[in-house]
Amino acid sequence: MPTEPTEPAEPADKNRATAAAILPLVGGPDNVTSIAHCMTRLRIALRDRSLVRDEALRALPAVLGVVEDDTYQIVLGPGAVARVTPEFEALVEQGSSAAPPAPADPHPVTAGELAARGAALKEARKARNATPVKLMLRRIANIFVPLIPALIGCGIIAGLNGLLMNLGWLPGVVPALTALASGFMSLIAVFVGYNTAKEFGGTPILGGAVAAVIVFPGVAKITAFGTELRPGQGGVLGALAAALLAVYVEKRCRRLVPETLDVLVTPSLTVLVAGLATLFGLMFLAGEASAAIGTFADRLLSAGGAFAGLVLGGLFLPLVMLGLHQALIPIHTTLIEQSGHTVLLPILAMAGAGQVGAALAVHCRLPRNGSLRATIRSALPAGFLGVGEPLIYGVSLPLGRPFVTACVGGAAGGAFVGLFSQLGIAFGSTAIGPSGWALFPLLDGSANPVVTVAIYAGGLLTGYIVGFAATYFFGFTGRMLADLNTDPTPASPAPTGPATPADPAAPATAPALAKPQ
Repeated sequence: MPTEPTEPAEPADKNRATAAAILPLVGGPDNVTSIAHCMTRLRIALRDRSLVRDEALRALPAVLGVVEDDTYQIVLGPGAVARVTPEFEALVEQGSSAAPPAPADPHPVTAGELAARGAALKEARKARNATPVKLMLRRIANIFVPLIPALIGCGIIAGLNGLLMNLGWLPGVVPALTALASGFMSLIAVFVGYNTAKEFGGTPILGGAVAAVIVFPGVAKITAFGTELRPGQGGVLGALAAALLAVYVEKRCRRLVPETLDVLVTPSLTVLVAGLATLFGLMFLAGEASAAIGTFADRLLSAGGAFAGLVLGGLFLPLVMLGLHQALIPIHTTLIEQSGHTVLLPILAMAGAGQVGAALAVHCRLPRNGSLRATIRSALPAGFLGVGEPLIYGVSLPLGRPFVTACVGGAAGGAFVGLFSQLGIAFGSTAIGPSGWALFPLLDGSANPVVTVAIYAGGLLTGYIVGFAATYFFGFTGRMLADLNTDPTPASPAPTGPATPADPAAPATAPALAKPQ
């Protein structure tokens, strides 16, 4: 058969085909009210949730998993989601009804115990997350998630620049790389203010204008609380507070100011009132809060590094499962502003290592469940790069016990990295977003770079090993093994070995993970 002659066009065609396959399965363009994406997920708001065909959506090869939260979230993985989202937006905008139907699932999924358990866990999680505090945390996360690509790019450039400086190579290029790496960080408060106003219903540019006073060099001439202000004092926390105040002032003005004067009075009062409050109060208070965060993080790891790492590494997977890990972005960003790197991220990244180890153990313990093993093999590459959702929602969480043993692996890896922080070899990540193996280019610390890389690699290896061992020996009950260690394919011609007596749970539970997530 002739091969495809136009290979360069394949990625664009593939991304559009993925978007076209997803659209009818979420109810078509008329059922989609908003579209956004983060590092790994296509996030859509729906008019009618009942129109979504969940199982057919999960069966698509490009879909790594599905998460229900305040929006319907389709996990596509890093890189892919940024390419598929514009194609999906274009199809929705066109109101296209010509999207080809998704390919039929060769192994129909039946309602079984494992699928029901996974659905119940997801519904319970959704109900627990509908609290005002958690909704507020997710809104704060929405402010910072759009900044992650720039943080990653500037962080990698900063790491490359540091390497060139240490080696004494290309001295003429170093100042240029310094400017590229530092330019965004010097103005990050403006972007935070802009996104904050946008998220909370204000005018984005007014939020940015108020936050801009934080980084203005002239603030050094202003005295607040008996001390002279410093440009950048308060950082992203000050920008967040300033923009929130600006939104409040703007909304009050919109209600009180006559329409004929609104265009002049409202912007002026918003910038004036919120700006003065920022200069004579919020900058100082946010600066103190930022300093406290940095001091706490340093003392936490220097005094109780191993124990702190164990707790942080062990609890991070549940945060990822709940979608609340994004709420840590302001803390990471504050630490990067202060010291150039966040010491917390390498420890939290160990949770992904425990998840990978647990998935490998599940793969070994269920040699006859070909569909589940295929799911694991398809999700492992993303897992090694720190994208945990496919393994969480496709493997460990529906199974139950392997999710707990994965947390044990993350705790062990976190304790390993934390121990070296306690011994005085502290390091962190110059940016946020990547994890797993993808974090290696972003590592930075006071020790030799080779030592830093070796410690982080040792933590990953510890997480893999402990997560594997804990899952292999404690991740399954005898009943679970009997139910899951079967070939879920109904059309098996000739099974090897003696046939197991018909067990109604076996074909009902294993197919719940039949398609690669």
